Amino acid sequence: MSTSDRGPDPVRAERLLLADALRDAGPDAGTKCAGWSARDLAAHLVVREGRPDAAPGILLPPLSFYTERVRRRAAKTVPFDRLVERFREGPPKFSPYALPGVDRNANGVEFFVHHEDIRRASADWEPREISPELEELLWRRIRIARFVLRKVHVQVTLVQPDGRAARVSGRGRGAVRVHGPVGELVLWALGRRDVANVRLTGATDAVKSLTETGWSL
Repeated sequence: MSTSDRGPDPVRAERLLLADALRDAGPDAGTKCAGWSARDLAAHLVVREGRPDAAPGILLPPLSFYTERVRRRAAKTVPFDRLVERFREGPPKFSPYALPGVDRNANGVEFFVHHEDIRRASADWEPREISPELEELLWRRIRIARFVLRKVHVQVTLVQPDGRAARVSGRGRGAVRVHGPVGELVLWALGRRDVANVRLTGATDAVKSLTETGWSL
């Protein structure tokens, strides 16, 4: 099935928006991503797609030292504008992300969250509308939160305004329901809790335990 048969490609659209946001912010702008600057974030995005040898360290702590070394080298040696354009162009042909379907399945959450990392680092940021196609893609991928929240010791259920819900942590005592639009739920689950517009309901002890637990991705 072609992209046109599926309708608009929300991942490609989000890639272009993220590239624009990086360009407009400039290399030294702050982000909501682990203390990185926009230059650091651009280097991460390029290395993630363009260096298959370094990408595993993003998720595997024993390999993270090598990934970080490659990322820092890219941030230092490649001009910022070139990093942004490399990302905008999409993954190189040899990248796993260039395989059919991988970009759409693996990059939707990544690009949305990092776009908001740029936007919400600004003091005057405002919520934006996201397309129904991107909303649906994010909801289909929301269970990535199970990995991120694996050390949380309460049951966590994410709840959209239309009532759709997804249990993403089943460990521990007590239960918390996190309410909000899907984009806000994704940001909250991936550690951007200080800028995610969500509402938590549940027993006081369970909410307290959850809010005192740290996590990120």
